Amino acid sequence: MRKLEAAMVASIKLGRDFDSENTRVSVNDNEAWVYLHGNHIATVDRKTGEVEVNRDTFRKWPTQVTKSRLKALGVNVYVKKGIAYIGDEEL
Repeated sequence: MRKLEAAMVASIKLGRDFDSENTRVSVNDNEAWVYLHGNHIATVDRKTGEVEVNRDTFRKWPTQVTKSRLKALGVNVYVKKGIAYIGDEEL
């Protein structure tokens, strides 16, 4: 995990907003919204740790950076033959 991603995850756990390079996290009491290049990529439930991926964003931009940010949040994502997957689910 990159330093930036470790800081992103720490900000979610600590309940602090984060903004560095191309990644931003906006936090309230219950949720954290993660953005990459201004695009919402995921919402994290701060109480349960459950991550809800913005499927539309990942489908449109299944880049190495998007995958890396989501993996840092604990999501199993990958791209095979140009098709984005979350776990075994094709998007």
